[in-house]
Amino acid sequence: MADQPVKLPLLAQRELEARIVGPLVRAFADEIGDERALEIVRGVIARLACQAGDDLANRLGDRSLEAFVSALGSWSEGGALELKILEQSSDRLSFNVTRCRYAEMYRALGLQDLGASLSCSRDLHLIAGFNPGITLERTQTIMEGAEFCDFRFHNRAPAEP
Repeated sequence: MADQPVKLPLLAQRELEARIVGPLVRAFADEIGDERALEIVRGVIARLACQAGDDLANRLGDRSLEAFVSALGSWSEGGALELKILEQSSDRLSFNVTRCRYAEMYRALGLQDLGASLSCSRDLHLIAGFNPGITLERTQTIMEGAEFCDFRFHNRAPAEP
C-alpha cells in the first residue's frame, strides 16, 4: 500500500510556500528589479490558480457557484478566514472576510509586501479556472490595509427558475 501524502491545512501550505518563495522573489528582484520580478510571480501564480480552479471543479464534478461554495471551508480551515456571508443564492455569493490569518502570516514573516501577489491575486484566476462564467469583484483586501476583503461572485448566466 502506497503512503498517502500528508494533507496540510491551506494556511500551513501557504506559510511553507512563503518561507521559500519570499526569499527567492527578493533575490530575483535584486537582480532584475521589483517590477519585473513581481510581474513574473503574478504570471506563475495566475497559471497555478487557474489550474487549481479547474482541478477543483473536476474533483467536485460540478462547476456551479453552489459547488464552489461547498469548497470555501478549505480556505477557512482552522480559523484561517473569518467570513460574514451577505448574500448567497444560485446566482450570487457575497461575503466579507473580517479576519485573514493569511495576511497576518505574511506580516509575521516580513513579507506583507508580497502577500497580495502570492495569495490574494490567486482568487480571480481560481474562479476563472473553476468556471469562466462566474465573475469575482473585489475592491479591497485586508492584505493591502483595508478593514475587510469584499468578495462578490456572480453568475454571468443566471440559473433557470
